[in-house]
Order: sequence, then structure tokens, then C-alpha cells
Amino acid sequence: MYRETLTLGVVPNKRSFLSMVEAKRQKDCFMEEIRKIKASIVEIVDIDDICENGIVCEMDKVNAIVDKMKSRKIDALFFPFCDFGEEQVVATIASKFTVPILIWGPRDERPNTDEARGRDTQCGMFAATKVLQRYDLKYSYIYNCPTKSEEFLKGYETFIRTAAVLKSLRTLRIAKIGERPVPFMSVMTNEANLIKRFGITTVPISPVKICNRAKKILEEKGKEYIKYEEEFVRKFPDGENFQQICAIKLAIQELMEENNCSVAAFECWSAFPALMGVCPCVVLGEMADNGMPLSCETDINGAITLAILRACNLFEESEFLADLTIRHPQNDNAELLWHCGPFPYSLKKDGVEAKLVDGQERFELKQGDLTVCRFDDIDGEYYLFAGEAKTTTGPKTNGTYVWMETDNWKRWEEKLMFGPYIHHLGCVYGHYLPVLREVSRYLGIHFDNAHEQGIYSL
Repeated sequence: MYRETLTLGVVPNKRSFLSMVEAKRQKDCFMEEIRKIKASIVEIVDIDDICENGIVCEMDKVNAIVDKMKSRKIDALFFPFCDFGEEQVVATIASKFTVPILIWGPRDERPNTDEARGRDTQCGMFAATKVLQRYDLKYSYIYNCPTKSEEFLKGYETFIRTAAVLKSLRTLRIAKIGERPVPFMSVMTNEANLIKRFGITTVPISPVKICNRAKKILEEKGKEYIKYEEEFVRKFPDGENFQQICAIKLAIQELMEENNCSVAAFECWSAFPALMGVCPCVVLGEMADNGMPLSCETDINGAITLAILRACNLFEESEFLADLTIRHPQNDNAELLWHCGPFPYSLKKDGVEAKLVDGQERFELKQGDLTVCRFDDIDGEYYLFAGEAKTTTGPKTNGTYVWMETDNWKRWEEKLMFGPYIHHLGCVYGHYLPVLREVSRYLGIHFDNAHEQGIYSL
């Protein structure tokens, strides 16, 4: 399965004249905690080999720290304050990088007294962030809180997820498989602007090329094909045209890997039936479970939305792109998230039968909490709509679907109607609204919170 890791530079800092013993106690405590958080995803680069006790307090160590972090190609920087810290050191190091920055220090246990000097950690954080602004650097911070606290854990994880999204977008290459269907003007976007603004590249891959590769795979039927076909048939035992579908999936995967693409925008129903005799909508769900999601109808912004959500949850669970189709017949705050059959099989509700009809899946998704978003643009401006909801019950339908209940559907609907968004929304299980807000801030794009009242919202 496709996954990305994150390399995090951690630079603890202290004020030179304050207690090293106390600073080391703080440093040992928070380093122990962060080394346990998402350890399979996050590689930590420390400064233990450069500074006494792995804590910087003088400018003479700055160049060595910068050199080490650059040689390790860090994706983000974390500056934990062991006490008041050194804003000059922090800002100088941070200014040498174009990566997300996290500021935090553990909450002081007591104020200064005649007998003992405290750490004044929060005071140093205020000073440092002022200097970072003078350098015109974007940064994140966690409230001045104890190391062993839920607040620190949530703040640190939010930053890690934010950094993962930003890294993913910086290197994103989207396989553009075919052209948009003629009637779908709503999915149009400016691909040149995506390169200029975000460094996101689209790579054209012809459906004909995919079909030729798929036919070759069917002729050879090598070990990889046989293994995948067995796996596919176990999931969809009554499916038709499964051989063509399996071959198309493997062909798409091969061509995306050859072109260094991790997501794609896919022309399905308007291209493949004539070329291969099947509409391979199920392939989109299969590729999502492979960590390489595809959007329908050659929706480039939809593919970017999926890339954002994939990194939000650190590649731990599949995401899906759904059409907004109808309101719930009885529940005023619920909406149907539906499509003809491209959702990931891994998200299927337990105990529900999965059918395959004309290359399209039919099953209901599992229950749980959802984060829903849409990256989109209009007139050269970029926006990210985001909200959190929960699944709910509703009447069955064909295709793949789940009913979503919001806090105020009329507000959501108005924002989507008046905003620059189409009806394709990216969805992932979990709570990632704070991550998406941070991502929007770092990218310099408009953030549209579904839960906040807008210009038109009720």
C-alpha cells in the first residue's frame, strides 16, 4: 500500500543562564512522549550530537543544526521551549527552511520566588512568535500546557497531520486519465495555476494506453495478476467481467507508479466501455484501498481533495469521493453521500453484502464520524470547504452510499451553493477539521468552515 513518512526536525532550546538541569528534565519528558506518537510514520531528527544534552542555547550551534536538518531533508520543524528559550536562535534556524513550524513549551509549575527562578516558558514563546512574524514565517503552536496532557497530544498530532498534507501536496503528481466528460463543465480547473501556486503537476495518461497495458496483462496472466484476481473474486464472487476489471486496475497502478503519480482523476463511463467492454467504477475503490485514490469524471480538484484527506489520516484508512445527491426524506439535517460504485471495499459496513453489477459496486458504508471537505477554485482563488458529520440510517439505494447527518444542513447547503464548489465531496472517517484549517492557513487559501455562519448562511 502506498504510504508516505514524515521527517521531523526537533530543536529543543533554552535560555543560556537558566538551569540546564531543569531544562534537561523538561526535554527528557517531552522527547519520551513524542517518540511514541505515530512512530511508524514520523522519523525524528534531534540535535543530541550537536548540543549539550541536545538543547541549543547559543548562536554558535545554529549553522551545524541547519546543516544537519538540511542533510536529513526534514519535512517540518518543532521547537520545544525548555524554559524562556532563545528567540534569536529559533528564528534564525526557522528562516533557513520552507517547512511548517511548531512552537510549544511545557507549562510552568510555579512562578519565580526569592529562593528559586522559574522557567518563564510562555513568556519566551510570545517573544519567539513575534520574531517569526518579523521573518514572515508561518507557524503553528500548541497552547502552553503540560507535556503529559490530552491538549499536548492533540496539538502535536494535528501538526504532524498538517505537515503530512503539506508534504504530500508539495510533491503531488496527478495522473490525468482521459478527458472530462463533455457535459461536466463543473469539474474544469486551471492546471497551469496548480503548478504555479502549489507545485501540483498533472500527468496525462491515455485510456487507450491503459487498455493496451491491461490486454497485455490478460495475455500474460503473471503471478501478480493471479494473486489479485483471487483476492478480487473473494470480495465479489458473483461479479461479471472480473478479468478485465482486474487487468485495468493493475494497468492503472503500473502506469501511475511509472509516472510517479500517487492520485489520479479518471474518465470511466465515457471511455472504458467502448475500449474494454466494461465500466470499471470498482477500480476506483480498489485503488483507494491501495493508497492511490482516483476521482471520478476526471475531477482534478477532487483528486487533490482525496490527496489532502489521505495525508490527514496518515494513510491509515481509505477515503472516498461522494456525490451530494438528495436530502434525507425525513431527517432535515441529513444528506445522501452516493456514487455509482467507486467506494473502497475496506469501508463496507459489516454484515452487508457487496454486489458487483456492470463493473459497479453496490454496498452501504460503515457507521462512524466523518470529516468532509472540498478543495476547489474560482477566478484564480482557491478554497477549502470542510466540516464534520456523523453517519446515520436511511433508506437503501443502489451503488455505494452512506447517509450523513450534519449539525445544520441548510447552512452547509447554502455554503456549497454560493461557494465555488461542485457536488463532489471528499470524505474520510475521523475528526480532522483542525488539520484542514491549519492546512488552509499554510497554503494561503480561503477556509470555509461548514459549522460557522457565512454571508448567506442561516
